[in-house]
Amino acid sequence: MTRAELPELEALARIIELGAGWLDARVVRQVSLPGGATYPVHVVTLGNPASDVPAVGYFGGVHGLERIGAEVVLAYLHNLVMRLQWDSGLHRQLETVRLVFMPIVNPGGMALGTRANPNGVDLMRNAPVQASEAVPFLVGGQRISAGLPWYRGVMDAPMELENQAVCEVVTAELLSREFSLSVDCHSGFGSRDRLWFPYAHKRAPIAHLAEMQALKSIFVQSHSYHRYVIEPQSLQYLAHGDLWDHLYLQACEQQRVFLPLTLEMGSWLWVKKNPRQLFSRHGMFNPLIEHRQQRVLRQHQLLLDFLSRAASGHRLWLPTPENRAQHHAQALQDWY
Repeated sequence: MTRAELPELEALARIIELGAGWLDARVVRQVSLPGGATYPVHVVTLGNPASDVPAVGYFGGVHGLERIGAEVVLAYLHNLVMRLQWDSGLHRQLETVRLVFMPIVNPGGMALGTRANPNGVDLMRNAPVQASEAVPFLVGGQRISAGLPWYRGVMDAPMELENQAVCEVVTAELLSREFSLSVDCHSGFGSRDRLWFPYAHKRAPIAHLAEMQALKSIFVQSHSYHRYVIEPQSLQYLAHGDLWDHLYLQACEQQRVFLPLTLEMGSWLWVKKNPRQLFSRHGMFNPLIEHRQQRVLRQHQLLLDFLSRAASGHRLWLPTPENRAQHHAQALQDWY
């Protein structure tokens, strides 16, 4: 069956074509829609594939309604491909780091204009992680019906195909290394841009709290005028089935340092400037006016580029045995 093309998939195809020779692109899953149309889930990699270098994963489009997340990741990938044509410094940097992109994790949901995937499952409530405390009604994940938002899927069923793809890529490309970072780009109905880190399923600090505090510290030092609120997700709400909690716990079992971040772009800022967006389902989660969209795409490129540089130089800023306790104590004071 023919399918309606997604602008984001078309943009990704153009970037892959432009980056031929530098990029390694493959399809890790095919997602089917009711009626038979299928959409690919791509992974694109570049940089040093050796297992002894660090890696960064960039993810977007997990929620089909939040197209701006996919567009932010695509904009950064396009930036890299254009710079590879002339930036010798970037070539040297890529000798020391591996970059992994899944810009459109949920193409089926994007095609349907839904938060969930084509099965009605919210991919960020679908992992086999159960909250240890009470979660907000519905928002924290529910198994009542796929017709309601934040549906977790059938109890004890395998994770959805899209999440299986993410887990396979993260396991192979990130958790196989001693150190890795990731950022998953979303938009949320808030007035601030937030950077969340685990946990979402409980309020306890993560095992690598000192490392997360050190990462925050070098970001703040080098980006004095940033506008991000950096915090554990549990400070806002708890949820069942968080995919990044699941993958972080796997990394801990393998004794790897994996620091997953979730970028929640504050969509209330766009609605406040253009209240008519409230009457559009897409307008509640995306900037609809072109110049605002371009501003959003620009402002987050510094963050995504910082993460690649931070991974490349991680040995220079990770806590040492001598100062780890100090970092941990500062993090407890800041966040707990």
